[in-house]
Amino acid sequence: MSDQASVLGKYPLLEAVLAAKGLPVKGVWTIGNVAQMFDVRNRTIFDWVAHQKLAARDLPGRGRFLSEDLEEFLRNSKRLPKGRKATRGEQ
Repeated sequence: MSDQASVLGKYPLLEAVLAAKGLPVKGVWTIGNVAQMFDVRNRTIFDWVAHQKLAARDLPGRGRFLSEDLEEFLRNSKRLPKGRKATRGEQ
């Protein structure tokens, strides 16, 4: 079973973000992948992890995040009031 097929349909918020960005669904993500997904720099991802906004994993290779981590991050993100734009690093 492919990586994409194994996670497809399990993470609706993540899949919506990926579809909007034209990015593929996969199970393991690097810091660079996540930065690209959210249009931020790698440093922002490091900050989110340091401030416990996003859970990171100690995985072999370059993977640091699982799809379930990103789905949880999106579920916990706050919706901004109508008309207000996020500042850099804000979620």
